[in-house]
Amino acid sequence: MFRSLVFLAILASVTLSNCCAQQMEQPAAAAVPEGTNSSPVPAPHMVPGEDWTKLPVDRSVLKVMLNGAPLGKTDRPTFSREEIRLMWRHPDPIDMYVIVPHGVKNPRVVLYLYSYPTEIDKFMDDGWCERATSKGVAAVGFLSALTGERFRGRPMKEWFIPELQESLGSSVHDVQLIIDYLASRGDLSVDQVGMWGQGSGASIAILAAAADPRIRAIDLLNPWGDWPDWLKTSPAVPDEQRAELLTPEFLRGVSMLDPVTYLPQLSDRALRVQQIMDDPVTPPPARDKIAAAVPHDRLVQYKDMPAHREAWKVTGLSGWLAAQLQATPEPETRSAASDPK
Repeated sequence: MFRSLVFLAILASVTLSNCCAQQMEQPAAAAVPEGTNSSPVPAPHMVPGEDWTKLPVDRSVLKVMLNGAPLGKTDRPTFSREEIRLMWRHPDPIDMYVIVPHGVKNPRVVLYLYSYPTEIDKFMDDGWCERATSKGVAAVGFLSALTGERFRGRPMKEWFIPELQESLGSSVHDVQLIIDYLASRGDLSVDQVGMWGQGSGASIAILAAAADPRIRAIDLLNPWGDWPDWLKTSPAVPDEQRAELLTPEFLRGVSMLDPVTYLPQLSDRALRVQQIMDDPVTPPPARDKIAAAVPHDRLVQYKDMPAHREAWKVTGLSGWLAAQLQATPEPETRSAASDPK
């Protein structure tokens, strides 16, 4: 679509960085800023009872199909890749890829959520899958709301940023229900989940981690946030739409979903926030407020994308998260008698 093509051009340099990176208990409610209106913005396509401003998912409203619908499976020498369809909103199926390394019993999981706009075919690339599972962790890739194929059936004006409350809030609920599904499979460990997010995906990862204590390690690249400043000057916002996104009503609707509010709450997790200083999408005032909200010693800044690429060569796509999750591969052939007590 035209808007996505324009936005992709804006994100071209960030995409180069991404290319380099291609090498149950009910969660407790997250703290909420005082003095804000928590009522959701009414929308005809909202599931009755779903509140996008509340981070913990209401499982009495959205019920995960724990069996899922298998769409296909591919085996490669070092991993297997399954495409699974989940549904808890109609008509918004969530297709995701579950990539599991061979030779590892019940591996821990890293969720991957890229920025708007992106397409799901990234997760069908064998090279990406190889790199994502090379450290003994399983990789699960999916799209956020109103992104790629999840934009189907919606009017052109209802794209990701004008529908920011839905885009963020519903995706945060999705993350929690996806983990529920992964827990139900029996072949994966979700006691400690990792999550990698970029751009808007990083924003969603922050909010999801604040809602779900199962997410224990978060690796973020150029997260969006500080919505008043971000919406005011980010080139991702078309000039002809900017005024309507800066109204008190719109800002009030997304105030409960600002990553800047929740970053300080993640000091009990393994957290890395990476910022590329010449990122073209997040304006400097918003970038600085995000940086100021990061808990001590969790922020890494690079002067430009070449510097980020050099740093990335050390741990690759999944290395840092795998280390935080202590994902030492356990051979599938290991006998029960030899397991440590």
